[in-house]
Amino acid sequence: MKPVISKELKRYNYLFGETSAIYHEMYLKLGLSDSAAMILYAILEQGDRCPLKAICHTTCLSKQTVNSALRKLEAEGMVYLEMSGSKHKTVCFTEQGRALADRTAGRVMEAEDQIFASWTKEEVETYLGLTEAFARALKEKAEEMEGHA
Repeated sequence: MKPVISKELKRYNYLFGETSAIYHEMYLKLGLSDSAAMILYAILEQGDRCPLKAICHTTCLSKQTVNSALRKLEAEGMVYLEMSGSKHKTVCFTEQGRALADRTAGRVMEAEDQIFASWTKEEVETYLGLTEAFARALKEKAEEMEGHA
């Protein structure tokens, strides 16, 4: 049975894809791969260091993709890894890496913040509240799917 797709879902999927494409174009203009940019963004959001596990979680990139991008960033002298405990690693900026993050991922963050600043407080709260509600509801639906393939 073919699922019926609502016009709202089609619009949502279009907007999601369009937004992803815009981020991709921004990263290309800044000279970064999507994965490197997302990693720099995740670290920058935390300060100058971020647990490796958090990077995988916040970027939604596979462990393999994150490790591959990190090896490249490490080889370029942008980041280094530190052990935190016996099993966990933390990714840290070098001075050069922090400068790169500021002029790339930092610019993306500034653009995003400018957009939120241009909206009314109510618009921001509505957008974030609905996005949060959608994520919660989607998580519930995902949990219902377990074992029903």
